[in-house]
Amino acid sequence: MTDPAFLSALQRTTAGDLPLGELIGVAGGLAESGQADLACQLYKVWVACNPGDPQTYVALFNCACLESPTDEPRAIITLEKTIEANPDFLPAYINLGGLLERAGQAERAIELWTVGTARLSSVTGTAVTYKIAALKQLARVYGDRQQAGAAEAAMKECLALNPMQRDVLGQLTAIRLAQCKWPVAEPLDRIDRWNLVSNIHPLSMAAYTDDPLLQLAAAARYADEDVAAAPETLDDDRREALIDLANRRLRVGYISSDLREHAVGYLMSELFELHHRDQVEVFAYYCGIPSNDGLTQRTQRAVEHWVDIRGMSDEAAAQRIAQDGIDILVDVNGHTRDARTAVFARRPAPIQVNWLGYPGTMGTPYHQYMIADDWIVPPELEMYCSEKVLRLPCYQPNDRKRAVAPVRPGRVEAGLPAEGFVFCCFNGTQKITRFVFGRWMEILKRTPGSVLWLLAGAAEAQVRLGDMAEQHGIDRARLIFAPKLRNQEHLARYPLADLFLDTTPYGAHTTASDALWMGVPVLTTSGRCFAARVCGSLVRAAGLEDLVCKDAHEYVERAVALAGDPGQVAALKARLAAARDTCDLFNMDGLVERLEALYFAMARDHQQGLTPTPNLANLDAYFDVGVRLDHEDFEMSARPDYHELYRAGLARRHLKKPMLPDGRLWTAADLAADAFGINAPATPRRRRAAGATAR
Repeated sequence: MTDPAFLSALQRTTAGDLPLGELIGVAGGLAESGQADLACQLYKVWVACNPGDPQTYVALFNCACLESPTDEPRAIITLEKTIEANPDFLPAYINLGGLLERAGQAERAIELWTVGTARLSSVTGTAVTYKIAALKQLARVYGDRQQAGAAEAAMKECLALNPMQRDVLGQLTAIRLAQCKWPVAEPLDRIDRWNLVSNIHPLSMAAYTDDPLLQLAAAARYADEDVAAAPETLDDDRREALIDLANRRLRVGYISSDLREHAVGYLMSELFELHHRDQVEVFAYYCGIPSNDGLTQRTQRAVEHWVDIRGMSDEAAAQRIAQDGIDILVDVNGHTRDARTAVFARRPAPIQVNWLGYPGTMGTPYHQYMIADDWIVPPELEMYCSEKVLRLPCYQPNDRKRAVAPVRPGRVEAGLPAEGFVFCCFNGTQKITRFVFGRWMEILKRTPGSVLWLLAGAAEAQVRLGDMAEQHGIDRARLIFAPKLRNQEHLARYPLADLFLDTTPYGAHTTASDALWMGVPVLTTSGRCFAARVCGSLVRAAGLEDLVCKDAHEYVERAVALAGDPGQVAALKARLAAARDTCDLFNMDGLVERLEALYFAMARDHQQGLTPTPNLANLDAYFDVGVRLDHEDFEMSARPDYHELYRAGLARRHLKKPMLPDGRLWTAADLAADAFGINAPATPRRRRAAGATAR
């Protein structure tokens, strides 16, 4: 039976007796009761019966909003009519551009948003808000299409309208990192360097500086702002359920947006196949883009429970995880794109773990554990983590079944010279700092005939790197950019390289294990922060400990020496080949055994009331000190006085706002010394590692 409200409104509409305000009320009621199709019919009849009405665009826009979830092609047509009815109505441009982008018409979307932002007819709060929304869409699509310069321009225009946009400030530094624009934190009108550094996204911060105290504090600040309102927590202790683990399997859930053709997806695919189903019941909660690629299908076959939570609210996803009775919930995103941090904030599982997807500490009160290894986070570096650190032999899993294209290209076919030493680095351009690039140029200068093979990125970055090479006296032709290929073809060309040169502070992770799997030695240094130590861990786990250099000088000297000694390079490649089936890096059976043992140890500790509490003390003070340091003026990893920089800053901060000891760098001894002023001499004292503490 047709809804009486609809029939009544229809009669009044055809009689010309239904004002727009009442129409919107009736249509809204129909939509809320699941009758969006009737609401759309009502809007369209109203438009037909009120030709020339100045509010026609409102009815059309509301109709398109109801059509979008179920019939995007029809919504596109309705939005086009909306713009015809009111060419100055910016929300229609914003929504239509989004639908066109999803339909594979990104160029039309860009054109539409550009036209829409140019039509801003009046400077009002609402109009500016709409223009900012359109500029954000432009910046996002330009960035996704590797048009970094255009994306940066849209962000700057957006910030000119409102300089206090945390998300745009973070995106701006990220896009400048990707373009190798140095300094990265370049002040703008009404935006100083402090504001830029304060809003760097935690993932970008890992590429910006080797400052683990600032990274910890920035992660904590970001998490606090990202989950702005404290959600109600589920807090199901589940200790009683863990008592009978001898009679049931441990339930482990993994939340990830990357269980697809993505670096994390490649790393984890074999892990899911090797979990011992007689001991562990595995749940995968997927929150990424729609995917049905080969890796997604492989993971779906390997896990017992695949749950797509993309369309669920954070509350609904947390409720589902709690209902599944998850004992241990693993965050495989951390502070990365499409993360569901707010789900973890609701504490749907009694034990929550940070592992693999994000190279650093989470800085939250609801991630109790981090999984690392002895090299990435040795005991003396635990103070840089909020979580309790547990360790694998090598923290990174790998896929020994990864596909490699059967046809291996030759050097000329790959765009390389037929002769000469080939250095390579297939890290993203956002990981190349001016310090690293300067070392590379010194290496090329001292190794005549060599080339540096880099992964192609944004066109602007490639031009800029070529220009800077020439400023260093290096022919830009010695920088060769490898086009992006499917993973199997990319792996097949790796052996053409003689030596992989790592970046710092954010080194090669999946890229390093790919190189080592394909037999290419990797030269690296290890800094202080998590992202700066992963590559060293992988190289050591592959059996090439001697390629982890102690500093930048040794890195340059070793690269130059290897380029002049083909026999030594051949010996390194032979060592890789001989150890590939037995080394820790590719020992997936051993990794799974150890990982499951860690899970059961966490469960036992929780059952005994020993689940750790993250240490978040004084992180606002560490943040305030860290953002005031000029990380682009010097390499933090080269500063032997790193801790003293912070102690001095903390002492000054303490004078302004007294702080209790935190177990990191501000201890009871510091507090006592400060009674005599910030210039009191520092005395050597033993400092315990300060990660999570038991409760």
